Amino acid sequence: TIKTPTEERPSWIEISEDQGQAKGLMTGFWGHATPTGEIQVKDGEIEFSAPEGEGFSDGAQIKGKLADGQLAGTVTDPKGGTWQWTGQKAPSLKRKGTPEWGKPIRLFNGRNLDGWKFSHPAHVWDVKNGMLVKNATSSEIISTAKFEDFKLHVEFKCEGSCNSGVYLRGRYEVQIAAGPGGELPPNRSMGAIYGFIAPDPTPVATLGKWHSYNITLVGRTVTVVYDGQTILDHREIPGITGGALDSNEGQPGPIYFQGGEHGQVAFRNIVITPAK
Repeated sequence: TIKTPTEERPSWIEISEDQGQAKGLMTGFWGHATPTGEIQVKDGEIEFSAPEGEGFSDGAQIKGKLADGQLAGTVTDPKGGTWQWTGQKAPSLKRKGTPEWGKPIRLFNGRNLDGWKFSHPAHVWDVKNGMLVKNATSSEIISTAKFEDFKLHVEFKCEGSCNSGVYLRGRYEVQIAAGPGGELPPNRSMGAIYGFIAPDPTPVATLGKWHSYNITLVGRTVTVVYDGQTILDHREIPGITGGALDSNEGQPGPIYFQGGEHGQVAFRNIVITPAK
């Protein structure tokens, strides 16, 4: 968690070893998990360059120290500005047994925006003919209800080139991307856990046609079925993706649809079945 002068922002880092050398992978305020610069770990202290384009100034240095099982330190940009940050080990989220499912809940009633809120007051989301429609780049739309483990059904349609996403617990994005605009890497394409896990096979959305996701999230294990075909099968999500609302992975969280990217996208038949 990084404390800027105006707010707290979620982030994530993985530190691993490759042939005796430490390496880092980091999710910043947006974007996707990106390799850090050279990383040094010594005597309970860590130092590395922040990845560019993830919300940090070019050349920003991140330093931290381990104390009482937590990291704490600073982010310093080349002009001397400093932010504080704290870090704790991500929870395993391992579950025992198989979930027992409760009753399905219709998150969108098809008539109005009851049960939803926005990340910013200005938005261009509308309700039209039983659809929840994002007309252009806008605010994120977030369910007021929060969930832990669940099964989620959602149908969506892109009109022209569009980019959006379904955020699970407000922390893990299942990508929606369709239309021209260049090929995306597999782990950022349609159906991916953005920046982490590529679908297999990679689905292709038809513009103007309804498609569906059936998503099961138990702990940090996800299964994604696209138009009846399994494209992610019991895959473990390493950490939060760019655009996460917070980094509190052990807590319940909302469903949200990404509105901050380009294009028009519509959603309907949004039904969640929580675990008991």
